[in-house]
Amino acid sequence: MAKNKKEEQELEDQNTQAVEEQNDVNEQASQDAQEQKDPMEELQEQLQTEKDKFLRLFAEFENFKRRTAKERIELFKTAGEGVLKDMLPVLDDFDRAMIEINKSEDSNLTEGVSLISNKLRNTLNSKGLEQMEVRAGDAFNADYHEAITQIPAPSDEMKGKIIDVIEKGYKLGDKIIRYPKVVIGQ
Repeated sequence: MAKNKKEEQELEDQNTQAVEEQNDVNEQASQDAQEQKDPMEELQEQLQTEKDKFLRLFAEFENFKRRTAKERIELFKTAGEGVLKDMLPVLDDFDRAMIEINKSEDSNLTEGVSLISNKLRNTLNSKGLEQMEVRAGDAFNADYHEAITQIPAPSDEMKGKIIDVIEKGYKLGDKIIRYPKVVIGQ
């Protein structure tokens, strides 16, 4: 019996060892499977990260293109702003000259100066210059008018309104390049 017990013990040890080896083999196989999944999962995560980076970079580039195109259009619209600002006193001089020439009786002189004045105005209008419409009696708005002085209003309804326009205002596109200078009632 002692022999049988010893043999049984050896058989049990062999079975235990076989089970342990089988477990080791199974663990190794599952680790191998996990290792195979982990690189795939890692690659998919890296791919997703790179896709996200690419989409963000692409969106940023599209925004950059839109912004630069908008800036370029704005630059073309206002490219001649300096020259147009320098021409405004010439327009003012033409207005003053027309007032004085209309007092004379020489119709040829009046017509000639008027043609030159109109040609200059049309040329500047084609470049985007617009005269701001401001009249006596309009409400004063500090965002669009420059008050030179205040005088007592001739009537109560003219208080806070424009009494006289001293100098015309001009816009280039939507941008005001010279504010109209006005006198307001107090």
